[in-house]
Amino acid sequence: MAEATEALIVIDIQNDFCPGGALAVAGGDAIIPRVNALMQEFPVTVLTQDWHPEEHSSFAAMHDAAPFSQIQMPYGPQTLWPMHCVQGTEGAEFHPALSLEPADMILRKGFRAGVDSYSAFFENDHTTPTGLAGYLRERGITDLAFVGLALDFCVAWSAIDAAKLGFTVRVLEGACRAIDLEGSLAAARAAMRAAGVVLEE
Repeated sequence: MAEATEALIVIDIQNDFCPGGALAVAGGDAIIPRVNALMQEFPVTVLTQDWHPEEHSSFAAMHDAAPFSQIQMPYGPQTLWPMHCVQGTEGAEFHPALSLEPADMILRKGFRAGVDSYSAFFENDHTTPTGLAGYLRERGITDLAFVGLALDFCVAWSAIDAAKLGFTVRVLEGACRAIDLEGSLAAARAAMRAAGVVLEE
């Protein structure tokens, strides 16, 4: 069992990120049995949920651009995605195999139309907080373990932000899957290690 000061952060295990979804991560659903088991071991579990309005600025269709191309936004470079995890749609729902009962908190992110939100802690402007850090600190949490989708985007950004905020952070790569877009997985691993994140299987 995990220590009382540890929390499990489960990132975006939603239908649109699993096989058959609008932005499917290969094997995304294969991690669910392990994630469900891990949730039984931690005193605090937080689930995050991508939750976009239909006209979100990260959607390629909003810019008449090709999915996975990049543009510059006021807060920096932004990958343009296929429309996914639109509020209230089946694609935005958690995968039906994911256990929701152990969740102490469900955090919705990406609901501001003008800024994307990979991290569970900040919008992509790196300044607008989600409130998760305060919640965890009030619960006495100092150590975080991350699992979920996708390893090279939302998991990595969340883990790096958590380390910058002073948490002790590890990522359980065996309970994650990656998109790996033009070297994004190798870059994410390097960035996580540089931030002090421990990568485990």
